[in-house]
Amino acid sequence: MELSSLRIAVIGTGANGASVGADLIRAGLDVTFIEQWPAHVEAMRDHGLTVHLPDETQVTEVQPFHLCQVAELRDPFDIVLSSVKTYDTRWTAELIRPLMHETSVFVGLQNGMTIDAVAEILGAERSIGCVLGIAANMYEPGVVVREFAPADTWFSVGTMSGERTERLEQVAAVLSHAAHVEIADDIRSAKWMKLIANIPEMLPSAILGVPLLEAARMPGVRPVMDAMSREAYALAIDLGITMLPTLGKTADQVPDSDQYALDLLDTILESFSRPTTRVAVLQDWEKGRRAELDAFSGYIVEQRARLGGRAPVNEAVLRIAERVERGELNPSPANVDLLIGALGA
Repeated sequence: MELSSLRIAVIGTGANGASVGADLIRAGLDVTFIEQWPAHVEAMRDHGLTVHLPDETQVTEVQPFHLCQVAELRDPFDIVLSSVKTYDTRWTAELIRPLMHETSVFVGLQNGMTIDAVAEILGAERSIGCVLGIAANMYEPGVVVREFAPADTWFSVGTMSGERTERLEQVAAVLSHAAHVEIADDIRSAKWMKLIANIPEMLPSAILGVPLLEAARMPGVRPVMDAMSREAYALAIDLGITMLPTLGKTADQVPDSDQYALDLLDTILESFSRPTTRVAVLQDWEKGRRAELDAFSGYIVEQRARLGGRAPVNEAVLRIAERVERGELNPSPANVDLLIGALGA
């Protein structure tokens, strides 16, 4: 099947989903946007989607639908790209299931470990995982600031079984219009590599209310980040996860120790961050929204508890983030002492 014949849906057209979807549309593919933020839908309908890239600004005409309009759609999609928050994954899969046929696939363009939730609802053969190396922000409806061009963006995709199916090859080809794409034989381990990289960046920099690079340079913060990384690495090893080269690294750059977790954070800071890069958790808080605590330190704490242990630094940082969620704290550099105190948990 020609790629142009595929019907593609992007559910969740925030910074990442919208900018990827725009790349696919500009490549001549049949793409439908499905979005839950009404103002964003209306802005895209009225003015198109504006994506500010490092060297140019693109305005793309898109076809956006409100979530409430999904029931009006009739023709099934071949590929569903989900870029919703991790906590919205299950109901999103249920929502789109009537618009999938027996060979349709659901691709999680998300951080976190959502492949199992999708498999429970749609079947393992329909669940395709994706590792993202992308940095984008959305500060107003209809406008994305993408900090790296497609040529400098990196994705890895794979089936849960490791099989290289025809549909997986199509997914890789489709996404190649938005990034450099690799196919992973072990997508679970590949997703874990990104999770290990995300753990030290997401909650600490959000709690401090500053861009990631600024947070990592604040005195006393990097040791907290590194301790969180080591806890995530240890959990992955105990779960039987294979340490894989990722984010552009080669096999000889994967040490047989938790130094790899620290190396992955260095790669994020050096190659996937700009001075203005604000993590997704902070962007959610700045919009007054609930963040994906369950996808990051919350996941580490939960999975370690299932094995009968604790991840004390991740747990302490998670508790601070929960205070922000409850409105007891505001994201601010003033929280640095609280954050550093997590090392004594």
